[in-house]
Amino acid sequence: MAAPTASIAEPIVHPTLRDRVNRVPYLPGLDGMRALAVVAVMVYHANHAWLGGGFIGVEVFFVISGYLITLLLLSEKERDGRVSLRHFWLRRARRLLPALFVMLAGLAIYLAFFRQRPMGSLRGDFLGGIFYGSNWYQIVVGQGYGAQGVFAPLRHLWSLAVEEQFYLLWPLVMVVVLRRKADRLPRVGLWLAGIAVFIALVSAALFAGGTVNSECSASMHGYWSIGGRCINVNETLYLSTFTRAGGLMLGAAFAMVWRPIAVMRGPMRRRGRRVDLLALAGLAGLVLLARGLWLTHDSPDTAFASVYDPWLFRGGFLLVGVCSLLLIAAATHRRSWMGRLLGMRPLRWIGMRSYGLYLFHWPVYEVLRGERLHLDGTTFALAMLITIPVTELSYRLVELPVRQGRLGEWLKGQRPARTEKARARRRRNIMIGGTIAVISGFAAVSVATAQVLCVTQIECDAEAAAAAEAAAATSTLPPTTLPATTVPSTVDANVSPDDTAVREETTTTVDPLAGLPVYAIGESVMLGAAPQLIAGGMQVDAAVSRQGKGVAEVVERLRAAGLIGRTIVIQTGTNGSVSDETFARIMAQLPPDQTPLVVFLTVKAPRGWIADNNTRIRNLPNVYPNVLVVDWEAEAVKVADGLSSSDGGIHLATSAAKQFYANLIFAAIGRPDLMK
Repeated sequence: MAAPTASIAEPIVHPTLRDRVNRVPYLPGLDGMRALAVVAVMVYHANHAWLGGGFIGVEVFFVISGYLITLLLLSEKERDGRVSLRHFWLRRARRLLPALFVMLAGLAIYLAFFRQRPMGSLRGDFLGGIFYGSNWYQIVVGQGYGAQGVFAPLRHLWSLAVEEQFYLLWPLVMVVVLRRKADRLPRVGLWLAGIAVFIALVSAALFAGGTVNSECSASMHGYWSIGGRCINVNETLYLSTFTRAGGLMLGAAFAMVWRPIAVMRGPMRRRGRRVDLLALAGLAGLVLLARGLWLTHDSPDTAFASVYDPWLFRGGFLLVGVCSLLLIAAATHRRSWMGRLLGMRPLRWIGMRSYGLYLFHWPVYEVLRGERLHLDGTTFALAMLITIPVTELSYRLVELPVRQGRLGEWLKGQRPARTEKARARRRRNIMIGGTIAVISGFAAVSVATAQVLCVTQIECDAEAAAAAEAAAATSTLPPTTLPATTVPSTVDANVSPDDTAVREETTTTVDPLAGLPVYAIGESVMLGAAPQLIAGGMQVDAAVSRQGKGVAEVVERLRAAGLIGRTIVIQTGTNGSVSDETFARIMAQLPPDQTPLVVFLTVKAPRGWIADNNTRIRNLPNVYPNVLVVDWEAEAVKVADGLSSSDGGIHLATSAAKQFYANLIFAAIGRPDLMK
């Protein structure tokens, strides 16, 4: 997402400006391009189904930024004979930081007063946003752009981090280029275009196709191991500054050969119609790419796994960049009707506020989204009713005053109030500003000192299960495995020691497995009801993304340790296909003479392998007489309202649904007294 740079119009302060071919006039068509790009991104963020490739709007912003920033540096060199790094970075800060800090402060205030639980886990996101390192932070912690179901109101700052890093480094490169190659800019542009192609080739070579599991422990395909951390390859290609610099380089390369003033002084000034035809091709290409490309979707074969679009990473970004250049050519050509079309007032209005719209829309979406993955039409309309006024207020009251220096003059007292009414307004503004500053400070301290707590349902379930298990372990002695033995029956206390009657000795056999707890082994669905199962005296070993082979390994470990008692409960098959061989492997550890009752639960999920898995599970009693099947797929209909809506009703979302699930198990193992 680009900061608004096209509106930097160089003021005409001297007639000799007419001789400067590198000067940057105001180009309304570029604001129109920004408008289309930010709208595409906002629609995509609301609901991927509406515009599956809308995220390419960010790449369009990258190309525009590379083009304009390079033009501005060329103009400054021509005007002043040098590039002032300090002034350049100061201008960037005045444009970018005010709105960013307003957004961060507003979010912190919302969290501190209305949603305290995520504050601790978002501390790193705040720091990444403040220091423009969000993209690298998200790569390291595994908060990929394609991740879903997590409250992440600052995830969109990754693109601003990429651009700000470009703003820091590119002026240094341009200083060297303008000292040594100022007379060979077209050749430099050719080199920059070559770098963009090279980046595209590297991304294509590194791209991990096929299914990529959400946890690298499940499969190292699609992951790098760096410093003991698992780094998702495709998310890194999407987020990293190096692999996303291609659009920036294309824009910079185009600035070396297509400077608006120079173009209108050369033979290209009469080629407006040809430029329009190319722009139409570019616009059509962007529309097709926005409709045809996609970033990631759930794997049809494996749960908790994703598939990434190979066309996107194998040339898709480069195509977006080329199409963007064709539109930029028209937007900067004075005789192009496409440029005039893009410069229409409504598009200009949106484009001039595109930075604020991008900053504020995503946190608003995240607040309104709740547990849903996407917004519906009504919620999207509500989000716009919030985002647009907030953006306008930020633009009018913060961004423009800071950009134009009015706020600094006012704070320094250089703009004194001349009337009593103006002085009263100034006192009121000081009070309002002071109050906001105090509240923002309180919110910042709250975020900085907040405890890291679970946020997602699965995290909270796992945390509750661990706490309940720890409490159970401290309140009861650990189970022990005892060999079968005989003990004398209880002696009547009334029998005298002197009684000479012969007492018949009776013996009682102690079942070595009777004292062992009931184990429940399963996946994240079972993990959701772990607190209820543990409260009923069961031991729970459930994990997110666990496959059938993982369940078999747990059963084998428990059998080897002698911890399996007379009853065991198993649920597997949600996360992938489970073969007859895997079920046989599980049952080999649970023979009828040692484990009389094995309870299997069927599985429920909108996945292609579920039907086959349930057929195998329902057939188990025909092969293994000690198996009892609980049909969770059928029973789950009774608590459909209590299942998670964000994943198609796979997980348990409410306490009632969790207790219902646990009650099914309690009834199956013959402990109806535990049901609530």
